[in-house]
Amino acid sequence: MNRWLGVTALFLASLNLRPAVASIAPVLGSIQHDLGLSSAISSFLVSIPMICMGLLAPFSVKLSGKLGNERVIALSLALIGGSTLLRLFIQSAALLFLTALLSGIGIAMLGPLLSGFIKKHMAGSVPSMIAIYSMALALGAALGSSLTSPLYWRLDSWQMALAFWCLPAILALPLWFGVQKRRNPGSVPQAFSGKPLKLPWKTGKVWMLAIQFGMLSLIFYSLLGWLPLMLTATGASGGQAGFMVTLFAMVQIPSGIILQFLLSIHASRRDWLIVLSIMQTTGLLLFFFSLYLWFAILLCGLGAGMLFALVNLLPVEAASTPEEAAAWAAMTQCFGFLIGAAGPLLMGYLYDRMGNFHVGIMGLVLISTVMGILSLFIIPRRNVQK
Repeated sequence: MNRWLGVTALFLASLNLRPAVASIAPVLGSIQHDLGLSSAISSFLVSIPMICMGLLAPFSVKLSGKLGNERVIALSLALIGGSTLLRLFIQSAALLFLTALLSGIGIAMLGPLLSGFIKKHMAGSVPSMIAIYSMALALGAALGSSLTSPLYWRLDSWQMALAFWCLPAILALPLWFGVQKRRNPGSVPQAFSGKPLKLPWKTGKVWMLAIQFGMLSLIFYSLLGWLPLMLTATGASGGQAGFMVTLFAMVQIPSGIILQFLLSIHASRRDWLIVLSIMQTTGLLLFFFSLYLWFAILLCGLGAGMLFALVNLLPVEAASTPEEAAAWAAMTQCFGFLIGAAGPLLMGYLYDRMGNFHVGIMGLVLISTVMGILSLFIIPRRNVQK
């Protein structure tokens, strides 16, 4: 397979992993007003895709054993694009939640298989490919977070603004049809080497990575779903909140590349897990006290972005085969996203009960602190590389 085709296809596929979720928050107030949803109920629009990512991640790799890895990736992209386009016709809460479910299924199938794709076709450059994957994923989140509001103002329809994000899937699909054709010319597609998938249920390191990934997801998706309202609650104007949400998303775009540079200077994954957890915790503490909000958002965005790239790098590096890489990624994402799905729900519930985000933000501070402590045990100190 042509390397540039593989890298471009990987980038465009990864770009589709966040817009369907990230585009909700900027128009959440209008959605709640038009459909009569409470904060707790509307938080399901973020949590439903995450629950799907958790429950269905292992099945995506098994499905690839029957249909082929590249074909399942293409089907996932089609499902994400179709469900996002369906938002153009939303007139009820039921249809909106259905699109969240369908896009969640597509994202759940797509994520783990991209890790296996990297391990299979780009095993000699895993850190750089994970950096590209993370950059595309962050770019998708940034675009969904920052452009949905302007689209809404321009189109005067949150349905059209949400449906706009079917375009990345439309752009990615032809490339994946090309990848599929080049990998399986005239033959029945096979997943990886055809070996049966075995999830590493008894591997302690995978469980620790899953918990770490879950805590990171809980923090990130809580911020992704509620950051605009959290900022206005601190006294920021609507315009300031919009710019800070954009900053939060934009600083994550180069985070994978920055991490790769930092690892080239100091290779210890363990040390960077600790440092980045401290960075994220500091940003959340500043946010809690409403101090230096721009700097707080910068720390939270950079910390979360680099942590995500690093936590996704570890399972791929630890695996010895593409099958194992996909299995580790599937199990990590399975339990990680199930843990993370609780974040937006709890944040919405606490806001409904308390009338503010103080308890919720302090909870994120504590979780980020635990992430740093857990990092001491995920990777032995003697293992400098991993």
